Amino acid sequence: MRKFNLIEEYNSIISNSNIINLISKIHEYKGKQSYLLDTKKDTLETLLKVAKVQSATSSNKIEGICTTDKRIEEIVNQKLEPKNRNEEEIAGYRDVLNLIHENYNFIDINQNTILQLHRDLYKYTGYSYSGKFKNSQNYIEEENEKGEKKIRFTPLSPAITPIAIYELCENYNKLVNNESCDLLVLIPIFILDFVSIHPFNDGNDRMSRLLTLLLLYKANYMVGKYISIEKIIEETKDSYYSALEKSSTNWHNNENDYSYFVKYYLGTILSAYKEFDFRVNIVENKKNNCL
Repeated sequence: MRKFNLIEEYNSIISNSNIINLISKIHEYKGKQSYLLDTKKDTLETLLKVAKVQSATSSNKIEGICTTDKRIEEIVNQKLEPKNRNEEEIAGYRDVLNLIHENYNFIDINQNTILQLHRDLYKYTGYSYSGKFKNSQNYIEEENEKGEKKIRFTPLSPAITPIAIYELCENYNKLVNNESCDLLVLIPIFILDFVSIHPFNDGNDRMSRLLTLLLLYKANYMVGKYISIEKIIEETKDSYYSALEKSSTNWHNNENDYSYFVKYYLGTILSAYKEFDFRVNIVENKKNNCL
């Protein structure tokens, strides 16, 4: 069975010079953001409202779940009730996103939490599989320009899935509590393992993006609250899928290379911090011009 020895996985890539450089740049931007969090509260509220809509839009759009721009904005702002399956799933994403934004400090990383977040993701749909691990084998497929599909990766079986999620969370929490790893590297390792387990019948990728935000917030990286990381992933989804494929090769044998996926995720987080800096300046300049 696949083992989840996260410290070995972490140690295998932490000396990578590209990864070290990305971490250093993120820390620089994070330091600047800490000051802004205390001094630009009105500006941050503006960015937060935009980011919520973009996150709900992009994360669902990647999976082909869409509605009109006007309706999605009103659903995210809780001005409309969902009227079809797509809108029900968007509303569920909105609720989980809000829960993470407002209560991340009180949300533990464990099997029960993951099941509860998945249940809430589907709370408006009435689907019987919400909040339950998969009951049949699933596959990660890719589709070519002709619409032909092929299996790219076979996740763990339903029988092994609950044990795998338990072990993944236990190992992650142990390293967090020991303060022995840079969480910027540990978080994408966790996410790659989660996606590779593919624990649910549906909603795995959206859950991975919600868990990314939760883990980043708990590690005190708050940029995803004000800049939609999901939107950046949507805009670079070819690179995302390429990194995912490279890093999941030989995953079942514990011989995969996490560095591709970690570099992609760190690049995404760095892009979010750069965008945050840019947007704060735009909003502040508009305010000053109105004075």
